Amino acid sequence: MSSFRPLRSGTAVFSALTMLAGAATPIVVFQQAPAYAQVTFSDLSSDYWARGFIQELANRGVISGFPDGTFRPNDPVTRAQFAAMVRQAFPRSATRGPARFNDVPANYWAAEAIQAAYTTGFLSGYPDNFFRPDQNIPRAQVLVSLANGLGYGTAGAPGTTLQVYRDANGIPDWARSSIAAATERQIVVNYPDVSTLNPNRPATRAEVAAFIYQALVSAGQVAAIQSPYIVGSQVSVPPQAVQIPAGVTIPVQYTQAERIYVSAEEPEPVPVTLTVARNIVSQTNQVLIPENSRIEGEIRIVSGGARFYAREVILPDNTRRPINATSRIVRTTQEINRRTNVGVILAGAALGAGAAAGVAAVTGDRAIATEEVLGGAGLGALAGLFLGRSRVTLIAIDPAVDLDLTLEEPYVVR
Repeated sequence: MSSFRPLRSGTAVFSALTMLAGAATPIVVFQQAPAYAQVTFSDLSSDYWARGFIQELANRGVISGFPDGTFRPNDPVTRAQFAAMVRQAFPRSATRGPARFNDVPANYWAAEAIQAAYTTGFLSGYPDNFFRPDQNIPRAQVLVSLANGLGYGTAGAPGTTLQVYRDANGIPDWARSSIAAATERQIVVNYPDVSTLNPNRPATRAEVAAFIYQALVSAGQVAAIQSPYIVGSQVSVPPQAVQIPAGVTIPVQYTQAERIYVSAEEPEPVPVTLTVARNIVSQTNQVLIPENSRIEGEIRIVSGGARFYAREVILPDNTRRPINATSRIVRTTQEINRRTNVGVILAGAALGAGAAAGVAAVTGDRAIATEEVLGGAGLGALAGLFLGRSRVTLIAIDPAVDLDLTLEEPYVVR
């Protein structure tokens, strides 16, 4: 899953998060508002924990309330609403091309905001080109979006920084590095218990306002607000962090086989380790991912084909770093039947466990070499899936063509 820069002017950021009369869901309306206009909300008491964050953003025109004068701080925020808020708080140039999301039509109210959040690196979509604009955004996604969009990296091991949270074990693996970076930059605000992150709970409007305000503080765009709920960290922020933007392609190779066959009925993801084909360098020729680094991940069966999902980069010095990247969806197929010359088809190939079991069941060839099977434990138990079939259709992956990776989120290097 999936899955998220500085304020350019103190007088040029405008947004209104409003509700149409009688509607059940807030929409975002872009309109010019006076800079630093004083705004009050009837449902925010003087001692409300997030009042300062909300008030400052509202006064600056980054957010606003509803026509009835309320802010509704405890309402959840959808991914589309968050995209609109990010667009207004952090106007910046695109770092990658636009995306076409199947569930965001051109006339959708937040289509432009979603594209802006995507092209500037704050948000990404889900597999198969879905954005899920009406999905309530979890707190973890908000923090990952802000850390990635602002290019923040961690100063040390993420696990060390994340020890400040008593529920750190609940942070998804893909979010740990970015949330550690957000923690170090003091973007995280936890109410009522500063040591409890609740990463998977939907973020409220008050929480998103606090996170965005703290991100502006970290960028030096607004003055800090004193709050006992801001999470501090003793880990220093690195002087510089370089990132590879989301959308960049990483060329890879697979040296163990010339072709990989998987079945659409694979019982488990197929583990695969790829090798980076050449140095990935910054604009100043700093090597960010060295040639011959290994990328561990797995091939998963998705709608209509198979796709590689990268999980971790292993550098030549054996340092491990998380990475979120995917290949294209492969839909090329190869039919195997009883008359197929299995030796010719499978020469130089590797197979997923389900593919191997299917070939064995259809052809009667029980002598498929164990070393040819990826994640091949329990092949015998899988044979029943294909018993009695006269043919099996496999997905045929050509590693030299099909497995180059595209970053789904920025890859940050200290």
